[in-house]
Amino acid sequence: MAHYLGLDCSTQSLSALVIDAERGKIVADESVPFAALPEFRSPHGFLEHPDPRIKHADPLLWVAALEVLLGRLRQRGVDLARIHGVSGAGQQHGSVYLRAPLDSTPPWRDDAPLHEQLAPLLSRATAPIWLDSATSEECHEIAAAVGGDDELVRVTGSRAIERFTGPQIRRFFKQEPRAYAATAEIHLVSSFVASVLTKTSAPVDRGDGAGMNLLDLQTLDWSPALVAVTAPDLASRLPRPVPCDTIVGTVAPYFVRRYGFAPRTPVVVFTGDNPSSLVGMGATTPGTAVISLGTSDTVFAAMERPRTDPRGFGHVFGHPAGGFMSLICFANGSLARETVARRVGLDWAGFERAILQDTKPGNDGALLLPYFVPEMTPRITAPQPLLRGDAAFTTWRDPARSARAIVEAQALVMRRYSDWIGGTPERLLATGGASSNQGILRVIADVFQAEVHRLRVKNASALGAALRAAQVVGQLDWAFLFERFAAPDPAVVVRPAPETRPIYEEMGARLAAEIHQLADR
Repeated sequence: MAHYLGLDCSTQSLSALVIDAERGKIVADESVPFAALPEFRSPHGFLEHPDPRIKHADPLLWVAALEVLLGRLRQRGVDLARIHGVSGAGQQHGSVYLRAPLDSTPPWRDDAPLHEQLAPLLSRATAPIWLDSATSEECHEIAAAVGGDDELVRVTGSRAIERFTGPQIRRFFKQEPRAYAATAEIHLVSSFVASVLTKTSAPVDRGDGAGMNLLDLQTLDWSPALVAVTAPDLASRLPRPVPCDTIVGTVAPYFVRRYGFAPRTPVVVFTGDNPSSLVGMGATTPGTAVISLGTSDTVFAAMERPRTDPRGFGHVFGHPAGGFMSLICFANGSLARETVARRVGLDWAGFERAILQDTKPGNDGALLLPYFVPEMTPRITAPQPLLRGDAAFTTWRDPARSARAIVEAQALVMRRYSDWIGGTPERLLATGGASSNQGILRVIADVFQAEVHRLRVKNASALGAALRAAQVVGQLDWAFLFERFAAPDPAVVVRPAPETRPIYEEMGARLAAEIHQLADR
């Protein structure tokens, strides 16, 4: 039977999911945490920097992880020759800078690690990723040059955003003009990994391209005006944007020889991790919202037509099954939850127990501002994780209430800043590593007053990539694929407690007032 491979290059790991599409079976589920490659000095997926605003990754880390991942699949008995198609996803907004297209380089050798062979090709040693917030000046410059953020929202679906690729490119051009001049191609994380897998200059998926402040959502092509004001001769350095069902090439001979892929295995254009998760959750029609609980937390949903956020924090992207999707991102996700857990000495099981057994909704009035790193929604450049409540709580001496406090605050912020999407979702689908915590799901259900379901497969982005490969290469129907792979786990349905509604309405109002005092205005 035909197998399909989905890859997901996220912030902290590279994952693979192999599916037998027609039988509805997961053949393999494998992941390489970047912490397992200590030579790259990126245990959390990015390089340490004295400026907390600057978050860059080493793109060679992703290449090395790809080889480790494929090697593990073979060691576990996965026959990659049975793979009929491959697709993938990458953390959105990050950018990689190359001196020349990959298809112009000499054939890759089998006697040296691939990341070492690719190192001379980088015109910029590091890749700014979505956590980077150092481009405020460039955002202002781009917006001013085209008539303001309202015009940017009208054209691209988003205002000028620090983590987006366009402002990052402009900063690179301004700070390192010689290196920019030596750059022949600028890729997203998704198109870079696809380029490596195919040894070609892979194009950019339009859904992922919408997260760059460069794509015109009306024409689904690069905006000439925005390209012109971002950096000189940028148009010649950008891969072309293409539809999500585009086959961009075949698996390169290097991977055929070393890992056993069949020659000419098709590769479908890679997309962003959030659009891919939308597909992996089977949430491609309006009425279902997805909450992804990862390094960052995101709320996204399919849209009948593009709608923009009047506050300027939300985004509109294309989604791989056709149409558009809304998305809003919160930088203080799992890293904030992990910070609280470490600070009060709770393991993950204790964190869950603190919410489900040791505390109650509303936390006896205790309140936490959930900001441990600079936040994008709302814009907070000087984070202050301030506690409000009794003395024991405000000095972090109450572990259980501290655990509930971070989760309640995050859920309330997600609800407040996703209201622009419109309508009350019929259900919420939870994905990401933290979705395995029943306590977190319980708080989300109560805050949103909606049922929360969880996907059987935790890595929705890798699953979405595998489903896209099956749909495009295998010509399988979306409904057929969703029925077999995207049905929520029937054993995990968290229903809201109606009596918590007034508690969280009052708590949300108090939190909003506190955030108003802290947020940049």
